[in-house]
Amino acid sequence: MSDTILEMRNITKTFPGVKALDNVSFSVKRGEIHALVGENGAGKSTLMKVLSGVYPYGTYDGEIYFEGKECRFHDISQSEAVGLVIIHQELALIPYLSITENLFLGNERAKNGIIDWNESVSRTKELLEKVGLYESPNTLITNMGVGKQQLVEIAKALAKEVKLLILDEPTASLNEKDSEKLLQLLLQFKSHGIASILISHKLSEVSKVADSITILRDGATIETLDAHKDVITEDRIIRGMVGRDMTHRFPPRESNIGEVIFEVKNWNAYHPIHEHRKVSDNVNIKVRKGEVVGIAGLMGAGRTELAMSIFGRAYGSRISGQAFKNGKEIDLSSIDKAIANGVAYATEDRKAYGLILIEQIKDNITLANLEEISEAGIVNEPKELTVTREYRDKLNIKCSSILQLAVNLSGGNQQKVVLSKWLFANPDILILDEPTRGIDVGAKYEIYTIINRLASEGKGIIMISSELPEILGICDRIYVMRDGKIVGEMTAKEASQELVMKYIMTQEAIEQ
Repeated sequence: MSDTILEMRNITKTFPGVKALDNVSFSVKRGEIHALVGENGAGKSTLMKVLSGVYPYGTYDGEIYFEGKECRFHDISQSEAVGLVIIHQELALIPYLSITENLFLGNERAKNGIIDWNESVSRTKELLEKVGLYESPNTLITNMGVGKQQLVEIAKALAKEVKLLILDEPTASLNEKDSEKLLQLLLQFKSHGIASILISHKLSEVSKVADSITILRDGATIETLDAHKDVITEDRIIRGMVGRDMTHRFPPRESNIGEVIFEVKNWNAYHPIHEHRKVSDNVNIKVRKGEVVGIAGLMGAGRTELAMSIFGRAYGSRISGQAFKNGKEIDLSSIDKAIANGVAYATEDRKAYGLILIEQIKDNITLANLEEISEAGIVNEPKELTVTREYRDKLNIKCSSILQLAVNLSGGNQQKVVLSKWLFANPDILILDEPTRGIDVGAKYEIYTIINRLASEGKGIIMISSELPEILGICDRIYVMRDGKIVGEMTAKEASQELVMKYIMTQEAIEQ
């Protein structure tokens, strides 16, 4: 039996105006963890969609061999039938179904056409135990955190007797503890002979668990590194990804901080469904002109809930508190009023809330400020095209045309479109929620440069991030949240990863 479980030969995939994959060859050994890395738009996800049948045979050139046999998958069900399962970055679970119902959806345990719930629940318990998730099989997905949902997805893959598991950015939405748990699970699968393809921008994780690392750049294979033979460093991987050395992860910036531009006092908000659960608890924050203020904390600490409740009460119930801009109280009771008062919010979930994926780039960029490009209530199309081209060039959005659909952009370029939309609204205060989640080091650097430029223009920036090096690298001052409360505040000079984690894990809420 060959050591190779998967071989992709000379794969070429073309979209209108773009060659996404250019003669890519890629192979995976049995029982290995094979990392696939590259910048956004390098072709990683496209290659895996070709492999799994999302892009069916006939829509690409090249050959796929799995366990020595040529495969011509026309849909996902065919690839899953041979033991090849992909878990996408956007989890494909149904929130208001139970774990059991999700695990066997389309793969039901039935007798004579009737679902055998006893067998289904029993099998669910076995699978959950394998992935280390100790939840009732009847638990609804909506009542679980993202980390546990990721484990349900993996259990779902095991239910399909997986031989090769593909994980696309599996830790992008996870905190450090859940990420470590997932990586340990991959190592456990490896010991049982299950191979994994890990797509990740977190190079520290790649270096920790990968046996082999294949680097893609501009739709082509650059090299495959053997972790057991080659000397592999993050700098070596980055050089392959971007084609150059990156000596600095964060662009330099001279802070020129002015007076307080934005202040929130005694801000409270409750969960919209669990009405007794407080998601923002008497929060007080200040932002000065030209200042980048970070909000650190674990998943579930209440950072996103705070940001969305401030931005036009987009989330939460029974919201109370005051907001001030340049010392004067402002009304943030609706999204329209928030935008009118110069407050913008770039969501952490760009696909669900930040973009209209089936619309063109130009329509997305101008969406939050249509008045600026309209005359008598009618969009001035030449003006819209001019504005869109300006932001495309200013933010270096890589696209075939400004008429390209947002869904066909890479994650980093989608994020730049989201930023363009809110920059065109000309805010004075910009709240950025995980602005670099799921994008590569090169695109991250570009986003940091944009943030620096906005700060130099005197805007106030609030940045939420789960990556502590990022918070420490670009923020002037940092708040720490836990359980909906501010539990710490420090300047960037005072801050360290250890100090931030100390506040997150041990410090009682400070008096505000």
